Amino acid sequence: MSRGTRSGTREEILDTAARLFAATGFKGTSLQDIAGEVGCSKAALLYHFDGKDAILAELLAPPLEALTTLDARLAGLGDDAVQLAAVEGYVDLVMRFRREVTVLYDDMPALLQRPAFAGVQEMSDRLLDALAARSPDPAARITALMVLGSVPVVCMKPAGIGDDELRSILTRSAARTLDLRRA
Repeated sequence: MSRGTRSGTREEILDTAARLFAATGFKGTSLQDIAGEVGCSKAALLYHFDGKDAILAELLAPPLEALTTLDARLAGLGDDAVQLAAVEGYVDLVMRFRREVTVLYDDMPALLQRPAFAGVQEMSDRLLDALAARSPDPAARITALMVLGSVPVVCMKPAGIGDDELRSILTRSAARTLDLRRA
């Protein structure tokens, strides 16, 4: 649990932690590493955050909230509209939270076991189901899994193009991969 209001030091800790987590993984980054990069003591860091898990939870709160919103939106859609909405919503979510996706990517299985991420696996499973157009067909589910896994990989690598163009390419490519006929 975090303490106090967001200060410049808190923001610097979060930014530094995100960069280090993305570079060396959550497990490979210590509180001392973060404190050293920020230029504060470990005790000062612990004044702002109860520990590394609290830093991670705060870093990932906005994308988890966005995933929860997407999950609720998809739940309310019929089978005919869910797949396109899932593609567009997922691409948008990953692009908005590239840094956080990079943090999660390598350590995903271990991080999903943490209490702060309860429910994320179930939401990811429902997103996969939506990307597969709620089909039980193994081919549809494998193709959906390919989209689920590839969009973050593309967003983690600089593409040398603007976000609008990247979003368009990702959406079209995912729709084509899923054999989705866009209106």
